[in-house]
Amino acid sequence: MPYAQSNGINLYYEERGTGDPLLLIMGITAPGSVWEKHVAYWEKHFRCILFDNRGVGKSDKPAGPYSSSQMADDTAGLLQELGISEARVVGVSMGSIIVQQLAIRHPQQVRSLVQMCPWARCDRKAKAIFRHIMHIKAHLRPEQFQHFIQLLIFDKTSWDDDEVFQELTDGQKEAASDPIPQPLHGLEGQAQACMNHDILEKLADIKTPCLVTGGENDRFVPSWMTLEVADAIPGSELHMYKNSGHAFHWENIEDFNPRVCNWLLEH
Repeated sequence: MPYAQSNGINLYYEERGTGDPLLLIMGITAPGSVWEKHVAYWEKHFRCILFDNRGVGKSDKPAGPYSSSQMADDTAGLLQELGISEARVVGVSMGSIIVQQLAIRHPQQVRSLVQMCPWARCDRKAKAIFRHIMHIKAHLRPEQFQHFIQLLIFDKTSWDDDEVFQELTDGQKEAASDPIPQPLHGLEGQAQACMNHDILEKLADIKTPCLVTGGENDRFVPSWMTLEVADAIPGSELHMYKNSGHAFHWENIEDFNPRVCNWLLEH
């Protein structure tokens, strides 16, 4: 299994496809494999690099707290270990705040960036949600915790769809038998990175092409947070999906995959 040493830890990664490098950074609680339905499309055009962030999957899970800048340095080190001087980068949720820090701290490594449901700072409610996620993780079985996360990120339209509802139910069953469940301290470390991310004033320093996307009905990262990021980055482009939640990229996958792919090919 491929591992890279970066920033003092071992990061598990996989590569799919050929062409210019495209680095994919996943959100809180999730390993890089969750990109599967997107990579299946994007690997036709790019060398896709998926990896497990610190604290989850097959990567190291040191004690926290973590920070978004620290996780950006993890990512920069991974690119360096792979001999990649510059990459297009896509980040979702927690991955988007890592992308922001990567573009600020290591701008030479970022050719263009896509931020999915990002934020630049957390208000009291957002911090309370992350604290609640930590508390829930400590008290529920894996399948129950998965159910809670699904309730948080999927819109009503998904729950009303019979096929999607079955997929959500199957996902809960898979969580119950996950051979590498995220440990509590890994989730806590990631959540602290999310809560303490506060770089709104620095976003003006990002000069690379940027696409910001989100769901108008997102209850996890409300639209004001996504819009604030788009407004703060000079020249950024914005696309919001109607009737969609935090998982808008799955709920609109037939539009999302080609939209992002085409934007990346142009930038």
